[in-house]
Amino acid sequence: MKSVSVIDYDAGNTMSVMNALKSLGVDVTLTNDPAKLIKAEHVIFPGVGAYADSMNKLKEYKLVEVVKEMIAKDTPFLGICLGMQMLFEKSHETIGSDSTDAVEGLGILRGSVKGFKELPDFSLKVPHMGWNSIDFAKKDCPLYKDIPNGSYVYFVHSFYLDATDRENVATTTDYGISFDSSVSRGNVFGCQFHPEKSGDVGLQILKNFCDL
Repeated sequence: MKSVSVIDYDAGNTMSVMNALKSLGVDVTLTNDPAKLIKAEHVIFPGVGAYADSMNKLKEYKLVEVVKEMIAKDTPFLGICLGMQMLFEKSHETIGSDSTDAVEGLGILRGSVKGFKELPDFSLKVPHMGWNSIDFAKKDCPLYKDIPNGSYVYFVHSFYLDATDRENVATTTDYGISFDSSVSRGNVFGCQFHPEKSGDVGLQILKNFCDL
């Protein structure tokens, strides 16, 4: 049986991820224990919440260096929603921060997280919530094995990723603008959407990750 550790840093959405994995027959553990995470076969970094508060929780639980070490040792690693955003250099979401400056992220991948509401003349509803399609930017991304281009997945977010290194962008999605909806670099993957809420397509994405 495949084994996956889900990082527990008091962010929302962990139980729905765990339930989806269990439905696939995966042996799943929720933990913030560095010793257990370092030994994990696969790691998922989910999250719903404020960027600054969540970064502070990672620091409080001494997980910043643990995340970097897991990635450095080639552990398959998947960030979901906020978990993906935190892999990047900074976010303009300053909720929970004492500063109006951008909040520093983990800096594992290059790029920044920006707000839809910051865009001039952006008239669509924020948050971007509901089903939308993904368009492949990287045809060989293993997350999307047996997934058709243009498949629909489930989003809930007010901030979007603008990746610096375009070769890391696996999919894009249109919502007033074209934004980066998933990324892939080596053993590191990230999805802005929620595969655990995306029906059969999402379950196939999670299965593909667990099969790495």
